Amino acid sequence: MKRVTSTLILGLTVLAIAATGCRSKKEVSEDKPRGEELVTVYCSGPEYFTNREFFRANAIGESMDQMTAKRKAMSAAREELANNMETTMSVVVDDHVQSTEYNNKEEITEVFNSLARTSTRQTLRGVRTICEKQTRTAEGRYKTYIAVELSADDLLTDYNERLSNDERIRAEYNYDRFKETFEKEMQQYENR
Repeated sequence: MKRVTSTLILGLTVLAIAATGCRSKKEVSEDKPRGEELVTVYCSGPEYFTNREFFRANAIGESMDQMTAKRKAMSAAREELANNMETTMSVVVDDHVQSTEYNNKEEITEVFNSLARTSTRQTLRGVRTICEKQTRTAEGRYKTYIAVELSADDLLTDYNERLSNDERIRAEYNYDRFKETFEKEMQQYENR
């Protein structure tokens, strides 16, 4: 009888310790900071990040009017996309110009950057929507969540055509080296 009681007490003690240990882990993982609520953001997350193949951006628009909410979201997403493209192209241009031996680096850099801005604006016509969700808030307002993308190859092709047509730099422009620099920069999106 004494042996059964000792085994029973030992078993209950182990069970109590295990239950306490599990419960504290569960409480830690489910607890959230006071006053905070988890929010779902549609059309967002890793599958909507820029990668080596596509520039991507997402945004939210809100309005009393459903179409205005959509226009706001699309405008903000396109603006973010354009900024990301211009930033990337600026880095590529700087790297490309520095890696070559141009006598007039400053002038060439300005021409490249100017063409990058023009190319970005023109290429934005090829933007496609990859996610769109609309909700209605408790206040009766509409919210549009949107994600857009643009092919990196389309941007590179358009940029190459513009550079090849510019007489000031055609003789000094090396497409293969430029493409290599561009691809290295796009690869970095995979590592972020």
